[in-house]
Order: sequence, then structure tokens, then C-alpha cells
Amino acid sequence: MTKGDIIDIVAEGTGLTKKETAAVIDGFLATIVWALQRGQRVTLVGFGTFRAKDRSPRYMRNPRTGRVVSLPERRVPVFVPSRELRAQVNTLRSSARETEESTG
Repeated sequence: MTKGDIIDIVAEGTGLTKKETAAVIDGFLATIVWALQRGQRVTLVGFGTFRAKDRSPRYMRNPRTGRVVSLPERRVPVFVPSRELRAQVNTLRSSARETEESTG
């Protein structure tokens, strides 16, 4: 599923135009990025938590050439799904498996 697909689904469900929906989604994503840049957590109850994690500098080896490469200190985004989201994903998977077994 792409961002365009999400825009189409949300626009259809809300009655907003695709242009308005795209602006809302872009604003939502920009707000998450803005908060992560400032070291804040973004918690969406029932969905999960976004946070930025600091990674220390380290050395890696390029598997193709064997050359040692230095990776600088960096901050990476991390998403931790909520229990509810994990349960919903697993429920859907179980339902799909049961449907396949009953038809096959």
C-alpha cells in the first residue's frame, strides 16, 4: 500500500477531497518528524509509539570488499507497535488462515 492508496481510502471514508486529505496526511507526518527531531516521543494510543534512538559510532566491514567503514553517530527513528495493533494484525492473519483451510 502506498501513500496514494491511503489518501484514496481516507478521502473516500471522510468525504474530503484527495487534495485536502493529502494535506492532512502530509501535516500529520511532518508533525511526527518534527517531534522526533526534537527528541520527543509520539504515542498514538492503540497504534504504537514513535521515538528517535541514538546510535553510537562504530566500524563495519563491507562484505563485498572487506574494507572497514566508519559509521558516524546518528539518530534513527524507531516504531514500537501497541499490543492492540499486534493483536489486530495477528487476528487478521488467523482469520485468513482459517478461511484458506475451510475452502481448501
